Amino acid sequence: MHHFFKRLTYIFFSVLLIIFFTDCKSKSKASSSNAPKINPPVVVDIIIAEKESISDTIEANGTVIANEYVELRPEVSGRLIFLHLPEGKLITKGTVVARVNDADLLAQISRSNVQLDLAQKTVDRLKQLLDVNGLNQADYDAALNQVNTLKADIVYTRALVDKTVVRTPFNGVAGLRQVSPGAYVTPATIIATLQQTSEVKVDFTLPEMYGDAIKTGTLVEVEVDAVTKEKGRAMIIATEPGANTDTRNLKVRALLKGAHANPGAFVKVYIDAGKGRASIKVPANCIIPDDRNNQVILIKKGKASFVNVQTGIRESNTVEVTNGIDVGDSIVVTGVLFARPNGALKVRQVKKLSGLTDSAGIK
Repeated sequence: MHHFFKRLTYIFFSVLLIIFFTDCKSKSKASSSNAPKINPPVVVDIIIAEKESISDTIEANGTVIANEYVELRPEVSGRLIFLHLPEGKLITKGTVVARVNDADLLAQISRSNVQLDLAQKTVDRLKQLLDVNGLNQADYDAALNQVNTLKADIVYTRALVDKTVVRTPFNGVAGLRQVSPGAYVTPATIIATLQQTSEVKVDFTLPEMYGDAIKTGTLVEVEVDAVTKEKGRAMIIATEPGANTDTRNLKVRALLKGAHANPGAFVKVYIDAGKGRASIKVPANCIIPDDRNNQVILIKKGKASFVNVQTGIRESNTVEVTNGIDVGDSIVVTGVLFARPNGALKVRQVKKLSGLTDSAGIK
């Protein structure tokens, strides 16, 4: 019986101990759950804001034109009695390439010369009479006027003869002949074209907002062959003084150097509109778009500071920041998605903007 009570007492105390320890463990868990949680700082990489040169490359479509170009046409109507035009060959300035029938004009000059000879003799005789007062001054003046009129007629007819001759106005390469000898031509008839291809020009258009980037003397890059990617340089030599009222574009002309292109060819023109300008640039993947603003994350006193920024020109993997960041600011470039306003940040590495690539996306 004594043994029974002793065993019962042992079981009772064991149960009390179990209840005690269970209650202590529950309180320990409760106290640990009520303790304040401390989030570890977000590990990030940064760059130091500094000004760098901006490259705003504009692409425009251009057309190659000859340095000089003309359509060879006769100035008068008539039959071609002479045509010497070597197609595709270089012709020097002043070469006679065609002549229209001028027989009637030459005959008229001959007749005027005969009349002039007679009129001049008449004037000479009347002058002798006038000197001895044997003739009225008015009769002498009428005879002299006849001489001057015939001389003027001869000059005029010779000018018409000159119009029957087609000469090359400059050194150039002749195009394909459009007429044959003996054809009847008019001033509307194109005999051939003449182009000066020793130098060629490029005409292209740009929006008027880029007017400051296309000053005379500026060099642009021209892609003359889309297959081989052959490129040359061209110097802007002139611009239209006003923009086109329909497209609001400016027409620009540049002289091509260091490349060969046929007149009429299509080319691509590349203009650096940001040359000579420096600004702060950041990787495109660290820009946080918002409904109203773009934001970047700066580190200030070890914490994340979200600031609104204004952006400018976008390049392949960088964006110009025109407002919101100062030189020397620490800009978060990785770990952007995990940062929270005023959250603690830990800098892992200070990187250079030139070392960042498109593959270094937001982490």
